[in-house]
Amino acid sequence: MGTSEAPVSKRTPLFHLAFEVTDLAKTREFFVELIGCRVGRTDERWIDFDFFGHQITAHLVPHLPEEATNPVDGKKVPARHFGVILEWEDWHALADRLRAADVEFLIEPYVRFEGEPGEQATLFLRDPSGNGLEFKSFRNPDTVFTTS
Repeated sequence: MGTSEAPVSKRTPLFHLAFEVTDLAKTREFFVELIGCRVGRTDERWIDFDFFGHQITAHLVPHLPEEATNPVDGKKVPARHFGVILEWEDWHALADRLRAADVEFLIEPYVRFEGEPGEQATLFLRDPSGNGLEFKSFRNPDTVFTTS
């Protein structure tokens, strides 16, 4: 009958995230022109994006819920946010492209845990609806889950 084991995938699983937006046209422009995503399926109330090989779906809503923040390194990090971990060079290229576009950063690009296990570059910005996005990179990708 049934089994408790998940099916075995022959390739790396893809991540899917659905999130709320208040303006589909501005969201499309932001994710395509600024971030570099491709557009997938669309509808009058949602858009699928290829977000660095993963599927994210922007759903149109009248307003976003109130945001909570969490203090990290003396900065207010949006508790609800999403993003991607890029290769070190790709992260720097994105940070440079965002700076050149005069993007207003929620948290300016910087390096955390410099010289320590888990050394990482990070930056935060908002999409046109106010959703928090974090882009980060680990100098050594093998330390993504290192605790000490």
